[in-house]
Amino acid sequence: MATFLYRLGRLAFRRRHFVALIWVALLTLAGVGAASAPAAGSTSFSVPGTEAQKAFDLLEQRFPGMSADGATARVVFKAPTGGKMTDADHKKTVRKTVDELADGSEVASVADPYQANAVSKDGTIAYASVKYKVSGMELEDATRDALEEAAQDARDTGLTVEVGGDALQTTPETGATEVIGIAVAAVVLVITFGSLIAAGLPLLTALVGVGIGVSAITALAGILDLGSTTSTLATMIGLAVGIDYALFIVSRYRAELAEGREREEAAGRAVGTAGSAVVFAGLTVVIALVGLAVVNIPMLTKMGVAAAGTVAIAVLIALTMIPALLGYAGRKVRPAGEKSRFLGGARAARKASSGRARPNLGTRWASFVVRRPVAVLLLGVLGLGAAAVPAGSLELGLGDDGSQPTSTTQRRAYDLLSEGFGPGFNGPLTVVVDAQASDAPKDAVTRVGDDIKGLKDVGTVTPATYNKNGDTATITVIPDSKPSSATTEDLVHGIRDTGTDIKADTGADVLVTGTTAMNIDTSQKLNDALIPYLVLVVGLAFLLLIAVFRSILVPLKAALGFLLSVMAALGAVVAVFQWGWLAGLMGVEETGPVMSMMPIFMIGVVFGLAMDYEVFLVTRMREAYVHGEKPSQAVVTGFRYGARVVTAAAVIMMAVFAGFIGSSESMIKMIGFGLAIAVFFDAFVVRMAIVPAVLALLGKKAWWLPKWLDRVLPNVDVEGEGLRAASEPDGSPDPDEKRELVKV
Repeated sequence: MATFLYRLGRLAFRRRHFVALIWVALLTLAGVGAASAPAAGSTSFSVPGTEAQKAFDLLEQRFPGMSADGATARVVFKAPTGGKMTDADHKKTVRKTVDELADGSEVASVADPYQANAVSKDGTIAYASVKYKVSGMELEDATRDALEEAAQDARDTGLTVEVGGDALQTTPETGATEVIGIAVAAVVLVITFGSLIAAGLPLLTALVGVGIGVSAITALAGILDLGSTTSTLATMIGLAVGIDYALFIVSRYRAELAEGREREEAAGRAVGTAGSAVVFAGLTVVIALVGLAVVNIPMLTKMGVAAAGTVAIAVLIALTMIPALLGYAGRKVRPAGEKSRFLGGARAARKASSGRARPNLGTRWASFVVRRPVAVLLLGVLGLGAAAVPAGSLELGLGDDGSQPTSTTQRRAYDLLSEGFGPGFNGPLTVVVDAQASDAPKDAVTRVGDDIKGLKDVGTVTPATYNKNGDTATITVIPDSKPSSATTEDLVHGIRDTGTDIKADTGADVLVTGTTAMNIDTSQKLNDALIPYLVLVVGLAFLLLIAVFRSILVPLKAALGFLLSVMAALGAVVAVFQWGWLAGLMGVEETGPVMSMMPIFMIGVVFGLAMDYEVFLVTRMREAYVHGEKPSQAVVTGFRYGARVVTAAAVIMMAVFAGFIGSSESMIKMIGFGLAIAVFFDAFVVRMAIVPAVLALLGKKAWWLPKWLDRVLPNVDVEGEGLRAASEPDGSPDPDEKRELVKV
């Protein structure tokens, strides 16, 4: 591996014009494809294998044209103080609004409040239900505009009018904080490298990689049914890993220059050593993201695969475009330790030449940990354990309009409906009765309605609506409790239990669906998939890391450390988004259950990113150990050359993820915060404290591998032993190895 990448790096350095042309051409091609592709909305949401999805599919078959999964909107009207919606003037306004709402090619139906009995008992609140032929994110802007204009026209008459439902779903906005995150990354790179040119290379290549990846996603969005959230996730992860991978290679290149190697040779060795770590770090991220397919939720699978593709592009760019750009930069990229004057480089050089240079911070910290491994290990584990405590109160759910900020019309419509019709009105359950196999379909449907009325937490049960053949019916059930409550979930399970008995007696199949039921089923599916996903992803990465480190205990330690960091990160997410700690600072206007997909998504992404630091930092230790250093000294050496780079990479990744906290989409906000805090815990507590402490305690045992397994495993040569052998055919020491490396 190292030899192949070494040759690739030298080739890219020599043929830099050709390499740069290829990447520019790919970026242009992807950009043209994105510009010419038709606009696509969010991916259609389906959850195969759940009862709610089965019911949706049955409705499409038995009630053609019903658009069971189409967007919905509820236009809610409230009369001024002292008035009622049954007043003649208000009735006229509402019916005019209904006529306006019905005028659209994507509108399937509009229900008049006065004909549909959609007026509250006190007469102050009424609502008109609008059904569309397509999903919320597939609606044309003109349709959305018409909905908002109709509501505004009604407001102008003096009524309070708010609009709820998924018809107003839009592409999430990330806000200015994303740009701030990139700016922070730029500052960190300048401080790390002491050169504007060297700092600009990782940013440039990361932007090129993200540009290609996101443009490709946009170009294929209509064909592959990819949504806006997919490209947002790809941008988030692509920027973070793109900058980090380039940072690793540029840092190693500067270290090779400091050893006195020629620039082409330095580029080859940088790609052969740090590039090997980048390849395997990238593989762990790809495995984690593609592994989301285990959950069998198409939207989640597409998000994972698209983000994995962007990571793969980031790896290829780091291995080829970075050495090509280093060739263009020439002497403007300085050896490690040689900085420009405005960053204090001249002063540092004078100190080094006068013999007053002191060990860098990474060396001093690692030496301290090696001397006090037990204390550092206990402090790190206890600290993460304390941060993980809130995770014990984790409540999962999928957000609805009730979790929106109170400043939005969706939330105000939600509150008005709760006020006028009860909290359960915002989460109606649709019970589908498939009575084809029943000898008396109508009797079976009647029994279903009667049995449901006898259950707890049932507010209203509407009369059944039959299809043309009379063998399938729908019944709407309004719970007494709000959609996200445990009581409503118990009601869904209670109806399904009742349906089991009815099927045994009558042959009729009873299915519960609707947004609330779909949310419950999705949460359950994600919970059921968590353990298999964790076993698959961690298992595959564990095998990969055994080959990389040629050790059993090092990969095991890496996996256990990851579990600590992800549990601590989940605890932080619960504290902020569920308990409301620092909610104002994070821009969280409404607290509530954590998104159901958050734990499994965080496990996938954080595991891949955590292994980035593990691979880069520990391969430096492995390299030193293989080259003859004692285990404790190898730990110190690994930190001497890797700590500063890993620290910079972690700060950059945290800045990029934190930039998405400003998103208007609650899921993106939560993901951005969760990933940023997880990187902090993993990089600075697990990798910088727990890892060296454990390795110091294990000593030589850390690198133990059974002989039979050593013979079976392929030699991936991440530490670059093949490069050393190639440069020392007679087995004598490389003269350059005798030189003391300048601090990275």
